[in-house]
This record gives sequence, structure tokens and C-alpha cells, in this order.
Amino acid sequence: MTNLTDLTVAEIRDGFRAGDFSAREVAEGFNANVAAAKALNAFIVETPEKALAAADAADKAKATGETLGALAGVPIGMKDLFCTEGTQTTAASHMLEGFVPTYESTVSGKLWAAGAGMLGKLNLDQFAMGSSNETSYYGSVISPWRRNDGGNAALAPGGSSGGSSSAISARLCPAATGTDTGGSIRQPAAFTGISGIKPTYGRCSRFGIVAFASSLDQAGPMARTVRDNAILLETMSGFDPKDSTSLDLAVPQWEANLSSDLKGKKVGIPKEYRPDGLNAEISAMWDRGIEWLKDAGAEVVEVSLPHTQYALPTYYIIAPAEASSNLARYDGVRYGQRDLPDGAGLQDMYAATRAAGFGPEVKRRIMIGTYVLSAGFYDAYYTQAQKVRALIARDFELAFEKCDLLLTPTAPSASFALGEKQADPLAMYLNDVFTVPASLAGLPAMAIPGGLDAAGLPIGLQVIGKALDEQTVLNASLAIEERAGFTARPDKWW
Repeated sequence: MTNLTDLTVAEIRDGFRAGDFSAREVAEGFNANVAAAKALNAFIVETPEKALAAADAADKAKATGETLGALAGVPIGMKDLFCTEGTQTTAASHMLEGFVPTYESTVSGKLWAAGAGMLGKLNLDQFAMGSSNETSYYGSVISPWRRNDGGNAALAPGGSSGGSSSAISARLCPAATGTDTGGSIRQPAAFTGISGIKPTYGRCSRFGIVAFASSLDQAGPMARTVRDNAILLETMSGFDPKDSTSLDLAVPQWEANLSSDLKGKKVGIPKEYRPDGLNAEISAMWDRGIEWLKDAGAEVVEVSLPHTQYALPTYYIIAPAEASSNLARYDGVRYGQRDLPDGAGLQDMYAATRAAGFGPEVKRRIMIGTYVLSAGFYDAYYTQAQKVRALIARDFELAFEKCDLLLTPTAPSASFALGEKQADPLAMYLNDVFTVPASLAGLPAMAIPGGLDAAGLPIGLQVIGKALDEQTVLNASLAIEERAGFTARPDKWW
């Protein structure tokens, strides 16, 4: 029998239904992998008993002829940004250490209702702020990949959903949830050779997800194949009255409508995404992706997104501003960390609590956000950034008058060594240069692996679609997946 932990979500779902194996066998296999891979530090909390309980429920339902949920028999990882009733949720911060929610996030609740089991809560950059998973209070997540050039440096799995990407790539779970504010699903997927999609803003409810930047945060799935992402996204999506930004729209049948035939579709290639000095291997991968989409029947056209150069500075004004507002609730009064020095007053408690509870990157973004929202600077920075955001969204609207989707790189390089960019925040922020524009515009975008660079590390491509057109994004990604034939996996060292 094939090792069950090598199976995709679709293969587990279908094999379980066919009686090829039990759900409990699958859960036990992944539980064993999780227990054996502590060196990767992908999980903050392991929940093997929850995975087994869901598996036993699925086996019982199948034996008694009950209707099976869409994800019955499939265990998954849950990013520790989603509140899970009765299980610690920390956002990888000391500020929330020990916080056990009494309610379930809408997205995780939908997954459990569909029969999925939880293998554990996955590590991430603290409050989802980071691009390398080095800002977690619980330590850095380590990518399962290693360079083939003799170097043995521990590599970044991307961020903020680095625990999710590392765990999927290492076969600790077949799929996981992620959140994407400026690229936190797509960039870690690219670094670890998996796929991940950020849907249109509002497709997935934000209720019960620890907030970073409310106008940008969006949940999405991460898995090894395009089909698996489509399966999970169907379950995760849908209107939620508890989220004022949730879209009241029917959820399409993305899996059933998957097709890699792109005849009649036009693919736009934004000229601004190929700046001078672009990594040669990334550029070559992009060229191969263009040829793959042509082979699938698409017509390729050049488009312009002239305000792309302002996307990063715009994002790093808006996101910290919203973070400053959202994180003001962590004051030591109601829940979470509390530091109360002897004889301290209320202001002293606020200061001591936040000094101890927040990490350096979170503090940096709070300070930036508080500054741009302050009197005298609000119009100069925050208002201007919102105007530029509107121009960036308008660029996409004009481009989509000429094409149906866009193809770009996902990240400007392959994974880098842990610690390599930590001293320079600007160098770290540049990891999001290709992913941030779609986030600012609220558009669906997906990362797909395309191959390996000269050092044997994954590099990939990004497909960006029109608002609400996840189907075309998934279909184009499937066309790339079929032609790339990416089957590389990390050599087990952990």
C-alpha cells in the first residue's frame, strides 16, 4: 500500500470512501509524522486526540451508511491564528499564551463540520507579521528543504504561514489553513514547493481569526495540489453574518469545474513585475510559465500596472495602521498577558504588558501604524496611502479589460537562510513585492510550484484573477501544475 501520508486530500477522501483504508489509519499515520518532526517546530500545539476522534466519527458514519462530509477522513493542520474552541490559540505571541477560546472561528467550524480532523495548531509569525516565520514567540519554523550545494543552513519556510507550508511539504499534514494579508499564503507556498490560494477578499469569513489588518486579512487553503486547494476552499468559503465584510454569494463548485483548457483566455504579463536586476532563475521560470499557458491554449498579452512601484510603501502604511488599531485591545485588562509591577498604575500596566507580550516586529509595526495615524500625519501618510491603494486597484481593473488573468513570479527569490535578512526589515519586506498588489486590490491569487533552482530549492509562479473569479485562477494554476510536473520533495533529515 502507498504510504498514506503521501496521499493528497482528494486521494484520502476518495480512498476512504472506496474502503481502501480507514480514516483512523490515515490519522494515525499523520499523527506519527507530526510526533517525529519536532525539529521543524511547525506546530505550537499538537492535537492527535482530535484527529483520531474525527477519524473514528468518519469510520462510524461510513459503517452505518450516514452521509459523509466533504472532508470526512481527512486530517488537516490549523494555523494558530484561527480560534479553536477548547484548544489554545496564541497567534504565536506571548501576549496570548494560555488563551483558550470558548468559541470557534467560522472557517475552522466549517472544516470540522465537513468531517476534517485537527492534527494541531501550526506555528506562524507573531500576529501574522513576518515573511520568514522568525518572529514567533515559540521559535522559528524550519523549512524541510536544504540547499544541494553543500550548505546545511536552516532555511526559512516563508511567512507568516510558515508552519503550514513546512508541515505540508514535510507530509505532516495533507493540507492546512493559512491567512494572507500581503502574501502570507502565497510566499510560503512558493518557498516550500506547495500550492496555496488567497481568495477574493470576503470569500472566507474573518470571524474568529486573530486580526492583523482587517481590510487585507483573508483566509485560504494550502495544499500540495490545485485540486486539493479547490476542495478546501469550497468548504471554507461562504457568507457569514458575523463578519460585516463577508460576501453574501453562493459558493461555486470549483473542484467540479476544474479544467486546464485555457482556449479563449488571455493572460496578461505586467511589465512592471520584471524590473532590472530580477533574479535570473525567477525570470526564466516566469518565461517557462508563459509557454505553459500558451500550450494550454491561452493568448499572452503585455499589460501595465503603473502604480506597482508604490504597492509596498502603501501596504506598509495601511497594514501597520490597522495593526495599531487592532492590537490596542491587548492591554492586560480583559484577557491575555498581564504584567503588573508593584505599585504600578494603569498606564504602567499597559506599558509593562505590551513590552513583555509583543515581539520586536510587532512593536515596530505598531509604532509605524500609530505614527501614520497620529494628528498631523494622518493626511500625509494614511490618507495618501488609501488614495494610492485605489489607484492600484484601478490599474488591475484596466488591465483586466485586456486579459482574463495575470501571470507573475510569486517571490523575488527562493528561500533564504534563517537569520539572513532578520537584521534588515526593508530587505525582509521586499519578499512581498509580487504578492502585495493583489492583496491591496482584494483579488484572488494563487501560488503554484514550477521547479527547482540551481541550489535545489523550489521556485514558483503566481496567477492573479479578477475579483470573484477563483475558477479561472484555479484552472490556469492547474494548467501550470500539469505542465510543470513538479514532484520534487525534501529529503528527510529531521
